[in-house]
Amino acid sequence: MAAHNEYGKWGEQQAVEYLQGKGYTICHRDWKYDHRDLDITALTDDGETLAIVEVKTRRNTDYMQPEEAVDWRKMRSLAIAANAYVRRYQVNCQVRFDIISVIGQGDDVRIEHLENAFIPPLR
Repeated sequence: MAAHNEYGKWGEQQAVEYLQGKGYTICHRDWKYDHRDLDITALTDDGETLAIVEVKTRRNTDYMQPEEAVDWRKMRSLAIAANAYVRRYQVNCQVRFDIISVIGQGDDVRIEHLENAFIPPLR
């Protein structure tokens, strides 16, 4: 696996641990639908909302903020995969789209959680 892929997996693990610390229940990681994927699906601590979480991992923010990488194309792709997920698992609760940014490496890590980060485009 390429180093950047391993770093991304590490960031995703950081995000999972962060969510679990907030009382979320992780449903799936890297759930696939065709060529699309959902990084994390998790139920909130009250069990009333399914969070579709896109994780962006960066060593620093010199180039851009990690959440800026979630453009309208990515939002649309996430919405398509989320729709398939909801149908497949017959989800019967609120669904929201979150972004978790993991910035740094080693012991010097900052995690930012943007709840309800976007409403996906319809087209």
